[in-house]
Amino acid sequence: MTQWHTKSKRKSTGGNRKAVRRCDKLLAWKGGDAAATIVSEEDERRKSRVVKGSVVKVKQHRAKFATVMEKGKKKAMKAEILSVEENTANRLFTRRNIITKGATIKIKLDGKEQTAKVTSRPGQDGIVQAILE
Repeated sequence: MTQWHTKSKRKSTGGNRKAVRRCDKLLAWKGGDAAATIVSEEDERRKSRVVKGSVVKVKQHRAKFATVMEKGKKKAMKAEILSVEENTANRLFTRRNIITKGATIKIKLDGKEQTAKVTSRPGQDGIVQAILE
């Protein structure tokens, strides 16, 4: 569902608001619902959408794998996401296993369970990237 980030045409007093701009709706004022990327056990789901400037944004709705880097090393590894340990954006995201930037996730790498911090924005970039802690 599309969200328009503009003022209402109706004032709080009940009167009509005059147009302050040349038109009512522009693509710049158009928004959308948050992707709410969740940890999935079956598959990964992504949806792409064209936004202002003919830019294609990819939203990831379900994530099964993350690209993980070690500090000091320049090698990326693919790891399976097990769950969300902590999410500083919202404490309820931890219960619902929602991944956002800054979330601490539990991953399975080389047969061991480790924790990693998410550095990408899955709802905007379409991929989960993290750094080992």
